Amino acid sequence: MAKFELRLPKMGESVAEATITAWLKEVGDSVELDDTVLEIATDKVDSEVPSEVEGVLIEKRFNVDDVVQVGEVLAIIETVSNKIENPKQTASTLSVDTAVDDSVAHIAAQVTDTIHIVKESVAPIASTGDRFYSPLVKNIAKQEGITQAELDTVTGTGKDGRVTKNDILKYIDTRSSNIAGVNITPTPKATVTTNKQEPLQALNGDDEIIEMTRMGKLTSAHMTSSLQTSAHVQSFIEVDVTAVWNWRNRIKNDFYNQQGEKLTFTPIFLEAIAKALRDYPLMNITLQGDKIIKKKAINIGLAAALPDGNLIVPVIKKADELSLVGLTKQVNDLANRARLNKLKPDDIQGGTYTVTNVGSFGSIMGTPIINQPQVGILAIGAIRKVPAVIETPEGDFIGIRHKMFLSHSYDHRVVNGALGGLFIKSVKDYLEAWNTKREL
Repeated sequence: MAKFELRLPKMGESVAEATITAWLKEVGDSVELDDTVLEIATDKVDSEVPSEVEGVLIEKRFNVDDVVQVGEVLAIIETVSNKIENPKQTASTLSVDTAVDDSVAHIAAQVTDTIHIVKESVAPIASTGDRFYSPLVKNIAKQEGITQAELDTVTGTGKDGRVTKNDILKYIDTRSSNIAGVNITPTPKATVTTNKQEPLQALNGDDEIIEMTRMGKLTSAHMTSSLQTSAHVQSFIEVDVTAVWNWRNRIKNDFYNQQGEKLTFTPIFLEAIAKALRDYPLMNITLQGDKIIKKKAINIGLAAALPDGNLIVPVIKKADELSLVGLTKQVNDLANRARLNKLKPDDIQGGTYTVTNVGSFGSIMGTPIINQPQVGILAIGAIRKVPAVIETPEGDFIGIRHKMFLSHSYDHRVVNGALGGLFIKSVKDYLEAWNTKREL
């Protein structure tokens, strides 16, 4: 008999951890090759972890709701033969001494922890010294109004003394009784967050209690954290998209016949936004501490509302390198898979700037919240037919034009009003200069 370690696989760039949502196999169950052993969640995307061998599950290392780092052992599977067939491993790899494997895994875990700490360095609750806090623990701390100093006093029972979900929940249960040995720092009322749970109000008549979904809770925490992190400021500009409107109406049937894809306004807008990001690369950045990281790739996230009311942001990678046909196919594919809950973890990772179409719900403008760790997000308003002054060499006259508003939210810590305003003016200029004679 041989034992195989089922590890949390790498799921995409910048994905460092996942939360276990369900075990589909129990200890003692037989496992076939490629059988799904457990389900996991990374931010907003659910995934499955399949078995790489045949055998019997003899040990589960984590429970449901535990947060696991990439590369950590999830379970042990006992195989029939003494030789584990794994195409991803070479014979030399299999012969490496267990102590060396443990050393490499330990180093990899340290590197992963370091990366994660850097990413969370701007959050209200931060890992300090040898105190590492997972996103789940941080979110619970925010919801309960627990300060950094107070959280640092909680005794951790996890690996390397980490505070686990059970540790913080146990602390919250006994918080009011001020357990002996734990020096609790009182939290002033002014500093308690609005996310702190309050006793449920009395129900009357047909009142209904609706439990927030896991995705809803994650989105709520992410939005609140963004407001606490970035100095939000907005700029607005009105755009005459009459030329775009008329061109799309003329070309959309031919486009569908040639490409088999519906041409919406979204890829047209994304093309202009990608060009503007190329013109103003300091909008395509992230901020880590006091360091600005200018991103080379222009990866545009497209916020989408799901049928259940939750929000997800699939990412179009290297949008500035795609043609209008390529952008259309990417937008349609990601939108369809988002509706069917078939997005992969990598589909929502690596965004450098975000766009949200509030006009699809009839809004003419909005003030969107920045998608961390980015520094800007653009809201596209509804296109309306309005009377407007048209300037011509023969004089001005009133005409009916198709217009919309662009609402740009940006992080005033690193983006000043000039850059924020010039960026959306660049988007406006590209759209208003649209070539109506452009062919496919």
